[in-house]
Amino acid sequence: MSFWSLKPTKAIGFQLFSLVMLSCALTVSVKAQLKAEDAPAPQDNSAQTRVASSGSLRLGPGDLVEMTVYNVPELTTKTRISSNGDMYCPLVGYMHVAGLSAEEAQAAIEQRLSDFVKSPHVSLFVSEYASEGASVLGEVMRPGVYPVMGQQHLFSLLSAAGGLTERSGRSLSITHRSDPNSPVTIDLPRNLADNSETNVPVFPGDVIIVRRADIIYVVGDVLRPSGVMMDSGGLSVLQALAMAGGTQRTAKLGGAKILRKGPNGMVQTPVDLKKILQAKAPDIPMQANDILVVPSSTGKIMAGRALEAAIQAATLVSVAAIP
Repeated sequence: MSFWSLKPTKAIGFQLFSLVMLSCALTVSVKAQLKAEDAPAPQDNSAQTRVASSGSLRLGPGDLVEMTVYNVPELTTKTRISSNGDMYCPLVGYMHVAGLSAEEAQAAIEQRLSDFVKSPHVSLFVSEYASEGASVLGEVMRPGVYPVMGQQHLFSLLSAAGGLTERSGRSLSITHRSDPNSPVTIDLPRNLADNSETNVPVFPGDVIIVRRADIIYVVGDVLRPSGVMMDSGGLSVLQALAMAGGTQRTAKLGGAKILRKGPNGMVQTPVDLKKILQAKAPDIPMQANDILVVPSSTGKIMAGRALEAAIQAATLVSVAAIP
């Protein structure tokens, strides 16, 4: 540390300066002991009380903090906040920082440090929050609580949880501990690596819920009757039909319908697949839990059976004619 940055500014001998510094250190130590004896009851360090009004996380017991002072490298220190919320600072001693944001703690330390350093500029970096981690729930491979070390982002936590399941939708909600009554909905891109806008910061105490994809059902005379997952972009009748493998040759294209649950029960909406396939009618968007029913055509079935019978008869006649 340069002597030119220290007070008093008058030239003094090294021994006299050492005595002054020792006296200051003893004074700070006595004040810290008196403060510990008269300390108030422990503060509430729950998720909500540890969030500053600006939305940044407040400091709390167990947090690992790195302090640097501009142009005074000798004062650089890395320390963990004690259980009673105190942090050790060189020259100053212990300071109570629990409940403060990093910016507020910086200002308080600068004020105390100005007795020893000329115009100090303090920087605090929280490399580890010791409070609870972030909860990742819903359609992920390994739901649970994951630690948030330093500055963490959404995609890294999803990766730590094993990624999304096959039944996951294309959106999730984040409830920040700073605003528990206003969850934020985020639409996920198909390739997480190509989109940084949705890779938002995540803080300890946040809750991430990956929603399950909405499902529509395609039943009847189709190749693969099944439930089809619908992403955030939605699905139309033709898209759902294509995902079910398309219709069988005996399907009654003009008799399809959508069954949709309404406030007074199931509602039927006719769907003319023949006209839609011929581009003579617009495609119809589907909603979650809709059921697309494609019936069979009795005429086509009978015609098919008659054709099969005719083929079988012709085959028998051919076989009988063989000498």
